[in-house]
Amino acid sequence: MDNDNRNEYFENRPVTMNEHNNLLQIEEHMYKLQDVEKPNAFRNMFPYDEIPKIPFNDRVVPHNMPKNIWITDTTFRDGQQSRAPYSTEQIVTIYDYLHKLGGPNGMIRQSEFFLYSKKDRDAVYKCMERGYEFPEVTSWIRASKEDFKLVKEIGMKQTGILVSCSDYHIFLKLKMTRRQAMDHYLSIVRECLEEGISARCHLEDITRADIYGYVVPFCQELMKLSQEYNLPVIVRACDTMGYGVNFPGAVIPRSVQGIIYAIHTHAGVPHAWIEWHGHNDFYKAVTNSTTAWLYGCSGVNTSLFGIGERTGNTPLEAMVFEYAQLKGTLNGMDTTVITELAEYYEKEIGYHIPSRTPFVGKNFNVTRAGIHADGLLKNEEIYNIFDTEKFLNRPVLCAVSNTSGLAGIAHWINTYFKLGDDEKVSKTSELVAYVKAWVDAEYEGGRVTVLTDDELLKVIDEGCKMLGVTLKK
Repeated sequence: MDNDNRNEYFENRPVTMNEHNNLLQIEEHMYKLQDVEKPNAFRNMFPYDEIPKIPFNDRVVPHNMPKNIWITDTTFRDGQQSRAPYSTEQIVTIYDYLHKLGGPNGMIRQSEFFLYSKKDRDAVYKCMERGYEFPEVTSWIRASKEDFKLVKEIGMKQTGILVSCSDYHIFLKLKMTRRQAMDHYLSIVRECLEEGISARCHLEDITRADIYGYVVPFCQELMKLSQEYNLPVIVRACDTMGYGVNFPGAVIPRSVQGIIYAIHTHAGVPHAWIEWHGHNDFYKAVTNSTTAWLYGCSGVNTSLFGIGERTGNTPLEAMVFEYAQLKGTLNGMDTTVITELAEYYEKEIGYHIPSRTPFVGKNFNVTRAGIHADGLLKNEEIYNIFDTEKFLNRPVLCAVSNTSGLAGIAHWINTYFKLGDDEKVSKTSELVAYVKAWVDAEYEGGRVTVLTDDELLKVIDEGCKMLGVTLKK
């Protein structure tokens, strides 16, 4: 662009009122595609033979959380890429659970499906036959006219399309230039919109992409297509490698808030059309997803129990409780379903959830330390994150071992038998002392493992008979 045209561009930029700070503002920057000859691999941040760097420039953006935020689900798409495929019956059952968990306000807004196989399509039909408004059944397809027609025949309103956006993918995988990639993607999106189907554009590897040299100009073009066809075009920002960070002042493309700010403010994508899809390679999936919400993203894409490619996706159940902490309400979500889902995965699907997984692991609210058990016996709030029995049907527990002490044994008995306040045994009771003597003998004899429920129940039964005590579960 020559100087005359550039000057005209800036002179014609509108002055608008910022509704958030009530100040007039003008956007002074223009973002055109930078069609570079060589890929920008950001080697200063991503030297492959070293650990990635997190540089800072202390440019910060304001919080801008949308009024309405929600969760979307990829259990049947990204989640199925890392495990044995679910059966059609399992998919429908899990979908029913997701509907119940999301509640009447549709907090789990969508669930995405593959359409490749007959089994996948059968599951889609059966889920759609349920007639639920939420989660909306949506798809992930190959970018072809034939697949677009399949989506339309099934009756879906939206489908996901892969539009990889980093030079790693554009140059090294697709063997294209940025201009070629953009033109190719836009033609595919246009074909989708021409079929009357809303497009959800998955900007793969966005945390290694040139945000202002490619992502923003591309998203601006997507918004033009949306306006032309009067259909939503969703922008899913995919942190494919988990490189995103939430630190204030971090440099893009690693800055989550910087990416969301650019997509919303500079590319003009509405909050409701921005979605974050995170991976957990650096243990940041949950934090980055919450950060995306805080800085202008309405949707966060998740997978049950974080099951997904490599280290997994953002766990759906985690974002349920992140939402509650941010908004001060569950907005109709039934969190007890999370425990039902965990039990279904363990018993029916045969998937083992690591025991220390928050909210769903066998030991997430189990304590073994005697001093902690003593605190729980006096008041469970001391060592329990919230009322886990109310929200998850999971009363706080004490595992019995050589470190549990009298308090731990008393708490285990009271919890297992669900004894009322007037029925609870104290750590000074004869029954607790009897069990404690047996426990001590076990470990003095060389035992190193935690005692099982069956073992404890057997010795408790023996003690009750000897002492004339009755416990009713």
